[in-house]
Amino acid sequence: WWKRRRIRQFLWDGQRSPPFLSPAAALDRAAAQGGAVAVWPSRVPAAMMAQAQGRGVPFIRIEDGFLRSRGLGAALHPPSSIVVDRAGLYYDARSASDLETLLATAEFSDALLARAARLRRRIVATGANKYGLTGDRFTLPLPAGRRIVLAVGQVEDDLSVRFGGAGIAGNLDFLRRVRAVEPDAYIIYRPHPDVIAGYRRGHVEQVAALALADCVDAAAPLMPLLDAVDSVHVLSSLTGFEALLRGRDVAVHGQPFFAGWGLTRDFAPLLERRVRKLGLDQLVAGTLILYPRYVDPVTNIPCSPEILVGRMGDGHMPAPNWLSRVRGMQGALQRMWTVASEKLRG
Repeated sequence: WWKRRRIRQFLWDGQRSPPFLSPAAALDRAAAQGGAVAVWPSRVPAAMMAQAQGRGVPFIRIEDGFLRSRGLGAALHPPSSIVVDRAGLYYDARSASDLETLLATAEFSDALLARAARLRRRIVATGANKYGLTGDRFTLPLPAGRRIVLAVGQVEDDLSVRFGGAGIAGNLDFLRRVRAVEPDAYIIYRPHPDVIAGYRRGHVEQVAALALADCVDAAAPLMPLLDAVDSVHVLSSLTGFEALLRGRDVAVHGQPFFAGWGLTRDFAPLLERRVRKLGLDQLVAGTLILYPRYVDPVTNIPCSPEILVGRMGDGHMPAPNWLSRVRGMQGALQRMWTVASEKLRG
């Protein structure tokens, strides 16, 4: 419910926005009017897709975009970009999404590639990422003379892990695999911010994490950290894409949208659908320019990714609202309970 105002802006066609209806009412109206039903995949009843197919109603999936907002979605910060996908979703490796088809077939003009290169440089220069900006103070001590690897944790029940994680059983299993392929490296394990904040599943006990990693860090600014390491290992995390933007070596243990195009070291089985070799700016053009929709968080009208990155860089994003503050308090209490439970078990 807290996203509805923003979703109305994204789905506005110049005259009106679609209504928010119950699953049954939405299917009835779409079937009667020859329309489609748009859903947030993690909130849709399991039987609804089959019902839509049986009635010939197109099923459109909506998810956060790759340049999202100033804060976490789990903290109730509304998105400033979304993707609208009629075929699947970018994080679901089980079938081709609109993004995968676009990357596999699109003709990227020289003008578009030049625009993508400028956008990529702007993102790197501002430090923009999915959740806004990270700080520029980097104080994490790193050992000299060793290969430095960043292993990025995720929310374990996230759909991107369930449908694009290539069967890896959570963050601890992921860490084991990173250590197996980087036996001599200094490994920094980075928990997901939603897990750190206490909103989502995926906590790894400190003792278990340090049995595989050399350091567990959640405080160092992420973008400077990407610049400081020799390699970034991800399961299906968007951090892998953000690392590619910065020219880093990226090792992938799952099957995210940016894997399999010749830009990453892939440890999961390659998808036979992805046979094209892409340049970095082709990936950027498809992923950040052609695929998502953007709304200017200041004017609340559609905008380009360049406008949104500019808002992030200039500090013109909306301040946290009362909902996000309440959600933050809830997460802090849940995090305290998780840590206390870990100590009692120890």
